[in-house]
Amino acid sequence: MKRRSFLKTGLLTGAAAIAGGTGMLRADTRKEGMPAFKPSPAEWNDTEISVAWIGHSTVYINFYGYKIITDPVLFAKVGIYMLGYIYGPSRLTAPALTIDELPRPDLILLSHAHMDHTDYKTLKEFTRRYPNQIDAVTAFNTSDVTSALQWKSLRELDWGEEIRTDALRIKALEVRHFGWRYPWERDRSRGFMDNGRSYNAYILERNGKKILFGGDTAMTDLFKKSGEKADIAIMPIGAYNPWLRNHCTPEEALQMARDVEAKVFIPIHCNTLKQGMEPFNEPLTRLRNAHQQYNISLGLDNIGLTFFEKA
Repeated sequence: MKRRSFLKTGLLTGAAAIAGGTGMLRADTRKEGMPAFKPSPAEWNDTEISVAWIGHSTVYINFYGYKIITDPVLFAKVGIYMLGYIYGPSRLTAPALTIDELPRPDLILLSHAHMDHTDYKTLKEFTRRYPNQIDAVTAFNTSDVTSALQWKSLRELDWGEEIRTDALRIKALEVRHFGWRYPWERDRSRGFMDNGRSYNAYILERNGKKILFGGDTAMTDLFKKSGEKADIAIMPIGAYNPWLRNHCTPEEALQMARDVEAKVFIPIHCNTLKQGMEPFNEPLTRLRNAHQQYNISLGLDNIGLTFFEKA
């Protein structure tokens, strides 16, 4: 079996060691895990910016009519995709919207190949529903994970590279993280800079406004060194205990947002999966308590909420 086929299907001999089962979370099956709030796509106006937190690192951005979804993960489990099923941990909070309720995105933005960010089954479902209608951007040496899907286009961006179209400027930024999808793979955090899997943040620019999607990162001054600025920073704030080498605290995320002079902060990467040892609600609590010290506004502070900024 070719390497790419192997990676796409996730046929691992060790797969049985991960708890199994799967299922799309739909409106009639949400119970204890239902978010406290549910966005209304009918309120997302094409003349403004709206950012809805769907769960984990999945946000739906209406950027003056151009629709973007980041790191979409919309199934009940996250992990290895094999023979139509996902084998891995269950999410503790359901997505705020199901794939049936989400409008078709113009662009799917993927920060890196980790299974809680590049979820093959979710991406397969999007491209099945909208074949050859969605563009995708992903990190260097990660497009093989999803290249069999029916994208309109699929492009890798390396650190510092950018795409400019009539609709959007997208620039990839370096973060402090790691990139392997399976432990034996080469990635840049291990020194394989030329052929290792990479990991991105992105600057999105449209109509003179900029949004930073931070992907996944530990504390770093790379955002400051990039010279980029942003009006809105979407930043990870969870799984820092004991993983500070790879994930930032809420206060560190706020500092990095301030490094790009963001005025609005949107949290991600918490309150969905149990990934760190910190209490489940601690990241958002720390964020609420700390953001004023960094002279930044919270655009939202819970899954299911939508931030609006008028033109």
